[in-house]
Amino acid sequence: MIVGLGNPGRAYAHTRHNVGFDILDLFAKRRKVRILSRQSRALVGSFDHYGEQVLLVKPQTFMNESGQSVGDLARKHHISPSDILVIYDDLDLPLGKLRIRMRGSSGGHKGMRSIIAHLHSEDFPRMRIGIGRAGEAIDHVLSRFSRKDRAIIDVTVEQSVDALNMILEEGIEAAMNQYNRSED
Repeated sequence: MIVGLGNPGRAYAHTRHNVGFDILDLFAKRRKVRILSRQSRALVGSFDHYGEQVLLVKPQTFMNESGQSVGDLARKHHISPSDILVIYDDLDLPLGKLRIRMRGSSGGHKGMRSIIAHLHSEDFPRMRIGIGRAGEAIDHVLSRFSRKDRAIIDVTVEQSVDALNMILEEGIEAAMNQYNRSED
């Protein structure tokens, strides 16, 4: 299961907090998958990957309740936490930075806190996308990218889709080695 985090509705489309949705949408488009099925308060699409069904999930709860959808779908489809990858924005990473991890805490992200609570585990992979930090956190995450920042994040969205494909084809460690390299 690959989960992109965001808030539902046009008012939140393409905001910093919805970068997980943006990545999942592009990934689905490239794989010709439609994320339209409504299940467990989420929009869901799926495709076959070497005989395994891969679910693409966009929770339609608000961000802070994302765990309800993820936990329910994991139980319904008998998916263990280690087979769930969550894509989400991270205030503590510089704008455009991509980080892939095998497990970890919520890092203060309320959507991740909800998922951890509903899965009863921190042991699931995640892809964090840096959105930078400016001003009040709530105002910043719900804001849209400036034209300059959008150009940076668009490159990161493309890289993230490439990283998802690498995870599926070569495994998460290969993707971590490729995409977690510091460019400083």
